[in-house]
Amino acid sequence: MSDKSKYELALSKIDAAHSDDPNRITLPKRHPTINTNAPTPDPDPETTTIPYELHYAQKMTYYLTRLDPLSTSTDLLRLAIRAQHLRRWEIPRSSYPPTKPGYHAWRAELQRRQAALAEQICRESGYTAQEAGRVGALVRKEGLRKGPDRETQMLEDVACLVFLDDQLDGFGEGLGDEEKMVGILRKSWGKMSEEGRREALTIEMSEKGRELVKRALEG
Repeated sequence: MSDKSKYELALSKIDAAHSDDPNRITLPKRHPTINTNAPTPDPDPETTTIPYELHYAQKMTYYLTRLDPLSTSTDLLRLAIRAQHLRRWEIPRSSYPPTKPGYHAWRAELQRRQAALAEQICRESGYTAQEAGRVGALVRKEGLRKGPDRETQMLEDVACLVFLDDQLDGFGEGLGDEEKMVGILRKSWGKMSEEGRREALTIEMSEKGRELVKRALEG
């Protein structure tokens, strides 16, 4: 099987898994992550409704192209980026205690499981154990704090950009504590590369979101 065939098969399997997400989001068809050539049953010619995790995955790929306009990224990185949040809805936050240790345990389990599922899909699509293992390591963000790993840093940048673009307002409302939100943004900024930070400053945000980011950067 050719590299292109393996990649396309793995990508289709990942997107099929994302498409099982029962949570839906309605978006304008002119949204940059929407494939306007794809058939849609939606009667509204201006909007389309898709599974949220498929939307999230498409956003991840979109920001990868923003950071890598020349398309130099490896297929393994592209798959790892697309596989973020793989079947995440199956382990809701409410399945763990509403405490800081509970949150960290939940995040650790999500990361472990998502990496394992991504590796399995890659093996089923014809990738070697070593190649699939690399995808899993990227999903787990291994090496992010141990030394320079361009691909792991790229994935972290992309995840932070999607958070700022797609989740900032909702997360802030759910948290209900502006100071905590500012602290979270400050930590996210610290994880990003200079390229990621430059891209972050181009994102259109709500007035509230931009105010929180400004406070985080001033601290």
